[in-house]
Amino acid sequence: MKRLSWFNKAMFFFNIVLTVLTFLAYVLPFLAPKLFPLLSVLTLILPLFLILNGLFFLYWLIQFKKQIFLSGLVLLMGITFINKFYKFSAINLPSSEKDFVVMSYNVRLFNLFDWLPNTDVATYIRTFINDKNPDIVCIQEYSSAAQIDLKVYPHRYIFMQGNKIKSGQAIFSKYPIIDEGNLKFPHSNNSVIFADIKKGKDIIRVYNMQLQSIKISPDVNEISENIDEINQQKSEMVFMRISSAFKKQQQQAEIIMNHKKDCKYPIIICGDMNNSAYSFVYRNIKGDLNDTFEEAGSGFGNTYHFRYYPARIDYIFADSKMQVKSFESYPDFVNSDHYPIMTRLAFEE
Repeated sequence: MKRLSWFNKAMFFFNIVLTVLTFLAYVLPFLAPKLFPLLSVLTLILPLFLILNGLFFLYWLIQFKKQIFLSGLVLLMGITFINKFYKFSAINLPSSEKDFVVMSYNVRLFNLFDWLPNTDVATYIRTFINDKNPDIVCIQEYSSAAQIDLKVYPHRYIFMQGNKIKSGQAIFSKYPIIDEGNLKFPHSNNSVIFADIKKGKDIIRVYNMQLQSIKISPDVNEISENIDEINQQKSEMVFMRISSAFKKQQQQAEIIMNHKKDCKYPIIICGDMNNSAYSFVYRNIKGDLNDTFEEAGSGFGNTYHFRYYPARIDYIFADSKMQVKSFESYPDFVNSDHYPIMTRLAFEE
């Protein structure tokens, strides 16, 4: 430290603070949010921590300073976390007749309340689904008011709830559904549905979930404009709301975990988790399933329209008995605040 200039000493101090926060974010996926609800917010910005550590690494590298080892160690320990944030290469294996394609999409009630100026959102979404032609489609925030007609899917399970405004989850399938049901969450408008789908000789349990929202605006400009208008008390209320949502998500994740552990079929879990891939709920819901983005995706894999930040909060998890042949997200298809995601799967021979 004695050989460092006053500026570099200040930089190294901030580097140490960043290292502590990053290590905390590494540990938090293993700790229940109800224990440290406020700290759990760090998991949302772990990718930013990784980027800043990378910048510190380059800063010390240029100067040939031994302080480079601090950020180097953090990045080395976080290799698996980096893989969840960005994939450098995709896998796209040849397709076969045994493959089946699964799509997941939060459609935001098909723009029922005109959040988007386009009045033909339901038509565009129907056309998109028909063009991509997946075998199984899981839709979150489904609304029957849009009267979307997906005739190519003769088998479906739709669960709606609400009083004045009804919304829910839907599973559409080209294959027969032999059983179905829903898991209700206490004190929440969110839910999970499941369908046992018979594909040839195989039966697959498909879950379609939407967990508690943390209610963060998708527009960063909106947030920055409001920062000066809110006092400390209001900002604390935002953190309390987020921490409360994390605790609800933990409860909801436990309901899913308890239900799926009794399932005797291979499992696929789709949907809007409303949380990052560094969270406790992600780690527990995923379990020993494969994250199809990690297996075959590329780039950021962003699934939520959050300006300037590639947020990935929608997932398709596939049973380890299945081979993930490809994964796609469609950030150019802006007809909801979420983007559709799709994967091609096949049973291992």
